[in-house]
Amino acid sequence: MNLDFGITDLSGTFSVMDVVLSLSLAFVTSLVVAWTYRATHRNISYSQSYVHTLIILGMLIALIMLVVGSNIARAFALVGALSVVRFRNAIKETRDVGFIFLVMALGMACGTRFYTLAVLATVVICVVVLLMHRFNWFALNVQRQVVKVQVPADEGDYTGAIDDVLIVTTEEFELISTESVRGGTLLELVYSARLRKGVTPGAVIERLRALNAGQKATVLTGYDQTDM
Repeated sequence: MNLDFGITDLSGTFSVMDVVLSLSLAFVTSLVVAWTYRATHRNISYSQSYVHTLIILGMLIALIMLVVGSNIARAFALVGALSVVRFRNAIKETRDVGFIFLVMALGMACGTRFYTLAVLATVVICVVVLLMHRFNWFALNVQRQVVKVQVPADEGDYTGAIDDVLIVTTEEFELISTESVRGGTLLELVYSARLRKGVTPGAVIERLRALNAGQKATVLTGYDQTDM
């Protein structure tokens, strides 16, 4: 008695071996992408859950492509089913979106049985990402700071005095927000600035606290490379 291992009742277009090979290759390629993401991640918002999701997503897309096959009706049904799903997790870095699209593309290649394309794309793209990380391509070596100063709300206008301090200690600065804090008793002024060469954040804080009645003053360095 011969056993039929083809999944003919679903699509008639792939066998069990196709399923195993597609999902296995999707797992391996997604694993390589996940390792590349981990090796090149720089900021403090690393999430193990996100990396696990990359691997799961790659295999899931491969499965979806196997299910859809060349059936147009099934493809439209899948789009309708997925349209009810809402994802509300914020993506902190633009490159995270790129890695999501990468594992999706690799999953599609594996699910449609373009195995050579999936392997070559994984190698080439991951090597490019590693090279960009290793040689720090397109880095802009201009480090900016955020200066936050809290001043009494009912004791006159401190803006002019703060501007005088920033003129001396920074190359350029710009007021980006003014906010009332502590029930309206204090105003928090937030500036984007670039410190002069040789000026330390501590020196700026010392000058600001000398004129804001001892209230809080903060200098955040390199905020464009740090999660806030």
